Amino acid sequence: MLTSKLSAAAVSSSSSTLFLRSNFAKKINSIVNPSLCNSVRPIVGWSCSNKSSTRRKMDSSASSRVVSPRASAQQLQDPDQLIDSVETFIFDCDGVIWKGDKLIDGVPETLDMLRSKGKRLVFVTNNSTKSRKQYGKKFESLGLDVSEEEIFASSFAAAAYLKSIDFPKDKKVYVVGEEGIQIELELAGFQYIGGPVDGEKKIELKPGFLMEHDEEVGAVVVGFDRYFNYYKIQYATLCIRENPGCLFIATNRDAVTHLTDAQEWAGGGSMVGAVRGSTQREPLVVGKPSTFMMDYLANEFNISKSQICMVGDRLDTDILFGQNGGCKTLLVLSGVTSLPMLQNPENAIQPDFYTNKISDFLSLKAATV
Repeated sequence: MLTSKLSAAAVSSSSSTLFLRSNFAKKINSIVNPSLCNSVRPIVGWSCSNKSSTRRKMDSSASSRVVSPRASAQQLQDPDQLIDSVETFIFDCDGVIWKGDKLIDGVPETLDMLRSKGKRLVFVTNNSTKSRKQYGKKFESLGLDVSEEEIFASSFAAAAYLKSIDFPKDKKVYVVGEEGIQIELELAGFQYIGGPVDGEKKIELKPGFLMEHDEEVGAVVVGFDRYFNYYKIQYATLCIRENPGCLFIATNRDAVTHLTDAQEWAGGGSMVGAVRGSTQREPLVVGKPSTFMMDYLANEFNISKSQICMVGDRLDTDILFGQNGGCKTLLVLSGVTSLPMLQNPENAIQPDFYTNKISDFLSLKAATV
């Protein structure tokens, strides 16, 4: 058994404790319920028969933490100092590398410069619509040379998490999401149902109607879903509430996403919120700002977290993800977060540095020469 203790700069609230068994936990120092990133998580055996005892323990684990204010972020002035202080850069994708299907100016040259300095580059996205291989093709289509092994999407994280807890292979996963989750589950050897095909299904309400669901579903994974509908909400709700020990896993709780570069669109958090509302259960989030993916990356590449700089455009996911992992953090203003949002007195999440976009690594260097 491994007991993990994490402290995070998230908002005070209550969350649930999940009891799981994991060989992978021997390698990973901490797995949290990232819905709020503020809980102590003991890890013990997965069982479909212990729902009531687990629920009691979940309810009794509620805790609140006082978040200490951080110093205000500094505007990046000397990129060389930051570059030389770390070995690895983890980049968010939407809002940092691209917006929608449009590459952000200066990205290829910046990545080439960092690689020329011997820096390891890793790309992490909360978008679960694609698999790692599919994201590799997107990078290629944008003219970027990024290998599949350097990409970590939340679709992959969901499957990796189930593997880490030895989720029974005879159980099924109900997917509220798109093809990326299904591909990663299949590659990991898990059975799944649902996904885009359920987007065309409707419920015909009539007196005495009872909706059936598969009692062999042991986990529901909810991600961004452009085919989201009432059928999926009800099916996921029935599995989570009625199947003993059924897990509720979310790829992320992002409020908005960049489907196009023209505006922000409702994100995966809206789908997760609907299922959370109907079940009254907090999900286990495997994407940012959960430390699960950070721990996985540190183990996979044998990286010291103090030698990582997390670069992102969101305060409550990217920057909190880096801070929870003990990394340096750089906020770029090319995506969701604006300078007024960062400097708002009510904003408690402050990165170490901020700048306009990652190509400032090049322009600021040139300005100091």
